[in-house]
Amino acid sequence: QLQLVETGGGLVQPGGSLRLSCAASGFTLAYYGIGWFRQAPGKEREAISCISNGDDSTYYAGSVKGRFIISRDNAKNTVYLQMNSLKAEDTAVYYCAAAIGLGIPSQYAYDYWGQGTQVTVSS
Repeated sequence: QLQLVETGGGLVQPGGSLRLSCAASGFTLAYYGIGWFRQAPGKEREAISCISNGDDSTYYAGSVKGRFIISRDNAKNTVYLQMNSLKAEDTAVYYCAAAIGLGIPSQYAYDYWGQGTQVTVSS
């Protein structure tokens, strides 16, 4: 069974950091483009970071560039999203997704999705 599981969410104060993990089972993440998306209440799901298969080229949305870092550990079949300098507006459910092909910032390009993990930034 192909599955993605996100972990690492939680409550953090503004300015704090969290690292989200996206672990795959049933398939090898190294062959897939991976995207991190988030959805806040009442808002559409947005792509915040992607990493391509092959050359590991990355994309960051303007709202997180310079604060978030996407990386992959192929030995652990896991992709990470390091989130620094968190702001209240980063509060959302975060999802990872895998694409058969390049990771691009469009949810329609992705074939497998995790269940999401809640990130809440609040004092």
